[in-house]
Amino acid sequence: MPYDPEMDQVLKQWKSEETGLTVSINRYGAGEPKVQIGPRILKKRDGSDRAPAKAGRLTIEDLLWLYDIIDEVKEEMTDLVGPE
Repeated sequence: MPYDPEMDQVLKQWKSEETGLTVSINRYGAGEPKVQIGPRILKKRDGSDRAPAKAGRLTIEDLLWLYDIIDEVKEEMTDLVGPE
């Protein structure tokens, strides 16, 4: 079955204003929700968003931001899939 972009859902998303890194919870069709780290969306000089880029390697700023939001991400995932 070919990929259908309309079946791809972003359930919740977080974005670091400092580094442009995004973390999201996604689901494809009726599949299990999964956490995605990236892409990175940086700003142009005029303040508009550039095209998304791969997250690549994480800086300490990325890591500290991820550490700050990880409990919220975990709670959202638990609400969506429940504990095993």
